[in-house]
Amino acid sequence: MSETVTGKDADWQAWQKSWDRQQEWYMPDREERFRTMLDMVEAMVGPEPRVLDLACGTGSITDRLLARFPKAVSTGVDLDPALLAIARGHFAGDDRVTLVTADLKDPEWVTRLPHDSYDAVLTATALHWLHCEPLAALYGQLAGLVREGGVLMNADHMVDPATPRINAAERAHRHARMDRAKAAGVLGWSEWWQLAARDPHLAGPTAERFEIYGEHADGDTPSPQWHAEALRTAGFAEARAVWASPSDTLMLAVR
Repeated sequence: MSETVTGKDADWQAWQKSWDRQQEWYMPDREERFRTMLDMVEAMVGPEPRVLDLACGTGSITDRLLARFPKAVSTGVDLDPALLAIARGHFAGDDRVTLVTADLKDPEWVTRLPHDSYDAVLTATALHWLHCEPLAALYGQLAGLVREGGVLMNADHMVDPATPRINAAERAHRHARMDRAKAAGVLGWSEWWQLAARDPHLAGPTAERFEIYGEHADGDTPSPQWHAEALRTAGFAEARAVWASPSDTLMLAVR
């Protein structure tokens, strides 16, 4: 189902900001990652791209895309009814944004899109909900959507199994920081969803999303090397990391 955004509610802007703050609890360098992503969009396909915001959530990528590139257009795709409700409210009245409800595990999800091709497919902190086999299949579908010379960028948790001591130390340090932030009053994942469940506008969509997903999906976090190889196998000409933190990597692939 494809919907051009309609309707407004002043609360949606606050919910969008609240989601961003909650995500920063996990990733304090999240804005730096987004900046690099948009730098590479501009470098590779220019300042007026047609973008597919894949697993868009509340539209964090699209929000930053349009602020930086006012002539861009974006198609946001997600299955989560609560996060899509926030996105629809946040982008209400903006004809540059189309939101699509679709399950990326459904082989026919691409038929719901308003365009046959895109200059850039962008996604962040989402595809780790998939296991490796369906993720590789999704990369193949995306290769068919990205125009020649266009790009796919995936920013996500990517773990190198060859460095277990580094991985363990980084995880312990990151979780200690998260615990300190939560003790200081920052909302974590569970607390944020508890608030959403009590909001009259989000209670229904939130209950529906937990019926779909449960608390959290059991996906994979393969290494950056795995992603690069899977993208090349899927049909992209080049693929490599263009940004990394100790836990996350931004992978860029060129069609």
